[in-house]
Amino acid sequence: MPEQRTVTAASELLPFLFENWPDMKRTRLKQWLKYGSVRVNDHAVTRHDHKLKPGDKITIKVERAPRADVKPMPAGLSIVYEDEAIIVLNKGAGWLTVATDSGSGRTAYAALTDHVRGTDVRSRVWIVHRLDRDTSGLIVFAKTEPFKRILQQNWHLFDKTYLAITEGVIKRDSGTLRCHLNEQFSLRVRSVPPDEDTREAITHFKVLKRTHHTTLVQLKLETGRRHQIRVHLSDMGHPIIGDKPYGATTDPARRLGLHSSELHFIHPATEEKMDFVLPLPDALAKLV
Repeated sequence: MPEQRTVTAASELLPFLFENWPDMKRTRLKQWLKYGSVRVNDHAVTRHDHKLKPGDKITIKVERAPRADVKPMPAGLSIVYEDEAIIVLNKGAGWLTVATDSGSGRTAYAALTDHVRGTDVRSRVWIVHRLDRDTSGLIVFAKTEPFKRILQQNWHLFDKTYLAITEGVIKRDSGTLRCHLNEQFSLRVRSVPPDEDTREAITHFKVLKRTHHTTLVQLKLETGRRHQIRVHLSDMGHPIIGDKPYGATTDPARRLGLHSSELHFIHPATEEKMDFVLPLPDALAKLV
């Protein structure tokens, strides 16, 4: 895609974009315009009827990398991808996504807020979904509220994959786990008979590797209930290592053996397919 066009005759901005970037989807051009990626003479413009005059320089600039002039991320957090709409973060075990009611603990939200405010104190991030404190891996934040809404409205359509190391050897090679969860308890979600206070949880699993005492299992979420993977594996009789609240008796990695390993979703601004994969962290990989 050409980076810049020069206006040769008076026009309005949106028709100019359609005419000069004919290979781009019109919906994508509208998204770029709406969220400030279109610049006229190096100034972001969002009005579709902005008047252009001969000699104006039109640029579409979708940032693909974090700015170099912001604070480095603290240990245990690293940015996998950043542009004008989203940040994909690798969250280490021990980091909260956002502050709890008690207000204690380090949060990825606070660290990313510091990051985006490196050059603009008005900047902030929005939470799209969450990972438990002791779960590591991929998590997405939005950089505007409209982008957050787009991602959350479509989150059930996207692919989310986890890796877990469980206690004991799971004999089935694959399958689907279903139950109804009562999420009203703050510390431990319960698998209970269905009623008006429960929601169905569905997880698809596939065994990747077995050792004498553990199983490495891949899990794909069909629903996104709190603690659903932990409950499902506990109900199977194979709790995740280090997961004492759900019945684990071993903790060989000194952390929960659960990792958000893959995210596949549609970018809220460009409508491109985004694919992210993270292998198991060393503390878990060495166990299998």
